[in-house]
Amino acid sequence: MNDVSGAAVAGRQQKRVRGSSRVRSAVLWDALRTVLDRIAPEAGRSDVVDVGGGTGGFAVPLAELGHRVTVVDANPDALAALERRAAESGVRVRAVQGDAVDLPDLLGAGAADLVLCHSVLEYVDDPGAAMAALTAAVRPGGSVSVLVAGQVAAALHRALSGHFDDARRVLTDVSGRWGEGDRMPRRFTRETLSALVRGAGLRVAELHGVRIFADLVPSGMLDGDADSAEALIALESVAAVHPVLRDLAAQLHLVADKPAG
Repeated sequence: MNDVSGAAVAGRQQKRVRGSSRVRSAVLWDALRTVLDRIAPEAGRSDVVDVGGGTGGFAVPLAELGHRVTVVDANPDALAALERRAAESGVRVRAVQGDAVDLPDLLGAGAADLVLCHSVLEYVDDPGAAMAALTAAVRPGGSVSVLVAGQVAAALHRALSGHFDDARRVLTDVSGRWGEGDRMPRRFTRETLSALVRGAGLRVAELHGVRIFADLVPSGMLDGDADSAEALIALESVAAVHPVLRDLAAQLHLVADKPAG
């Protein structure tokens, strides 16, 4: 994808979301734009598979840029909403019902230049098996984009809310959970996520922190205040790759490459 198309990804996404929502997604969209600029064929179009892509928050904007996008999701209602959203935008997105672990059987090996797996590994029964399936689905030389909930951030947020015992449990629990009432089945640290990706045979290319400060700022401070939103986006962009601050992010975003040879 050329520079104009890459800029259009961010531009289109910014039109869809405003204020605090745009701040929370800006770092992730910038990272995806960089990946697509690097791996896209000369014609500027890639085969993208979005695992757990639901109603098409990423799939539809990418399809609008000419990429061939397939969403794999276990929820038929979400896929129906995806098809309506794509139709309203005048693009075609392929919808396939299924789970992450079944990806090679559903699409075949080497089906994509880029596989997105955002907010999925927290919920699957076997993250290792899911990562192996993602690896099989991406072509040699392609990339996988993984977004997961951050363990350290959960402890920080529980502590700031006065739940100090919960914060301690998050840090000491192998799954990063604070107790039986925690609705998140699993959280990750930079180390555990990187180990999972390497174990599947992928090479860690980039690691970003997403929503480092954004979740700590009242939404009302940003909604309707374009200058504050832009300033926070600039701060998030720098903090996203800071070797200390990125570990504090609400979500960890890892880009992994599949060796070409």
